[in-house]
Amino acid sequence: MVRIALSLVFGWLILCFPAPGFAHFGMIIPSASMVDRQSRNLGLTMSFSHPFAQEGMELVKPLHAGVFLEGTMTDLAKDLRKTTVFGHTAWSVNYRVKRPGVYTFVMEPHPYWEPAEDCFIIHYTKTIVGAFGEEEGWERPAGLKTEIVPLTRPFGLYAGNVFQGQILLDGKPAPHTPVEIEYYNPHGPMQAPHPYLATQVVRADANGVFTVGIPAAGWWGFAGLNTADYQIRQKGTPKDVELGAVLWVEVVPWPEP
Repeated sequence: MVRIALSLVFGWLILCFPAPGFAHFGMIIPSASMVDRQSRNLGLTMSFSHPFAQEGMELVKPLHAGVFLEGTMTDLAKDLRKTTVFGHTAWSVNYRVKRPGVYTFVMEPHPYWEPAEDCFIIHYTKTIVGAFGEEEGWERPAGLKTEIVPLTRPFGLYAGNVFQGQILLDGKPAPHTPVEIEYYNPHGPMQAPHPYLATQVVRADANGVFTVGIPAAGWWGFAGLNTADYQIRQKGTPKDVELGAVLWVEVVPWPEP
């Protein structure tokens, strides 16, 4: 009877104090992060997911999707096609890279109501692709409400590299922003030995700058999270809005000798 009672108590504690959950991430994953003649036709997939846990969430057609090149934003929303990621609605677009440049692909979603966190979530998401050897401009902001401006070139990265970025909110550095980091685990080869290890967390410094060591090859997402200075009503009640500055980078293995 004592063992049964203890089991019930421990079960109640687990329910009342759950393990850390997986992080939400807006996602833009292109078919290549570096373009040459063989990869100039890019396929991009936009989703809202728990990338490590392979759990998808419904993504309504984004309010805005575009590509930022040499100071000009070109709309891609009209070309989006419905697809699925982890069994949930996502969106895809094909884009042909015609000339050398640094291409920043961006997505602004509709607010997503998350009952578990009692708030809305808006992840301003981007990924940056280098084409035909050009690498000028990868550090330029794309003019999003909030975004990560890379301080390390965001393509041509090896596993083991250190990555730095700066969180901007309304165009200004966002000090002490928490940054969540997750590995995109599309086929499930990786399992975290503890929930704490599925999502890494760092905090930006007083200038909004964060630093992360990237341990393995694959796609990695960084999400700098702040609370908006406005609220959105949910069933008549004002609720906070999480603003995520999300950047995805591809990391390649160090070549074998």
